[in-house]
This record gives sequence, C-alpha cells and structure tokens, in this order.
Amino acid sequence: MSLPADSPPPQGVDPTAPAGAATRVPLAIEDWLTVIIMALLALITFANVLVRYFTDASFAWTEEVSIFLMIVLAMVASSAAVARGRHIRIEYFADAGPVSRQRALARLGAALVALLFGLLAVLSARVLWDDVQYGETSPGIGVPQWWYTMWLPILSLAIMLRAIGLWWRGGQPAADNPELPTSPAVRDEERAP
Repeated sequence: MSLPADSPPPQGVDPTAPAGAATRVPLAIEDWLTVIIMALLALITFANVLVRYFTDASFAWTEEVSIFLMIVLAMVASSAAVARGRHIRIEYFADAGPVSRQRALARLGAALVALLFGLLAVLSARVLWDDVQYGETSPGIGVPQWWYTMWLPILSLAIMLRAIGLWWRGGQPAADNPELPTSPAVRDEERAP
C-alpha cells in the first residue's frame, strides 16, 4: 500500500533527499536465493509427506536438510533486510527527530550490525575449522558437519558487507527498496483489527 499522491510526505522524511542509493551488488541475488530456498523447503517437505503417506516410512535426511535450509534462509533474508534498511530497530527513536539525527542513528545501527556479523563470521570460522580438523559428522545422516557450518561465516560476511554498504550510503536504504507505508494513517490502518 502506498500513500495517495496528494498526501504530504511522511513525518521525518526529507522530500528533497534522493530516493535511495544503488548497491554495487544487486539485491536480486538475495531475492532469488530466498525464492529457491523456499521452493526447496516446500519440495522436500511435500516429498516427505507423500512418502510417509504411501509407505509408512519417511526420508531420514529431510529434517536435517530442512533445518539447514531454514538457517540459510534466515541469513540470506537478513542480508537483504540490512541492505534495504529494514533490520530490527525501535522506530520510536529511529524515526523521531530531525533527519540528521535519523541518519546518524541509521549509520550507528549499520555500524553495529557490521560489527556484530563480523564477529559472528570470525567465531563461526573457528567452529568451521574445528569441524574440518576433527572430522565432525552430522547426527542425522552422517555427512561432514562442515558442509553445513561453512555457510555461517560466508553469510555473516555477506550481511556485514551489506551493513557496511548501508553505512557508506549514509543510512539510506537501497534504491530498489519499495516505498514503505510510514504515515501515521497507514500505521493505524495496519494495527486495526
């Protein structure tokens, strides 16, 4: 839902500011990965239900692979959310005050997200190294555990880079970010029963 054309801009939005900056790496990557992962999850679950229904058995690997895919899905979607400026924040503080304060808070938030996911990348790389070094295998199907854990540092780095990009753009969300309904009337409409 978007605002009517004759309505004033939402509170706290600078109408003279550019709509958003382009990202160097297209956000379509995260969007398509999300679609592919969701489709895989649906297919795996549906296949398992069919096999269970017709044979009274189930695929042993579906739970383990589904959990892995859900973790990857959360990380990929987080990367897109950070680039689009839709990460978790307290809107009461983030959207209040002058535009300069809002941008400063957006940049601070982006810097903290980059720091957090940089730390997560380092720590998860250590876990990955341990999995490789000690030959850990997954509990469900016995494949090497590093097949799963190698994605955590990679996706953490992707989120960190998206946060650095958001910081570099001065807290401005990515240009492909559709206009968010932020007017008080739209918020009240969303909260209505």
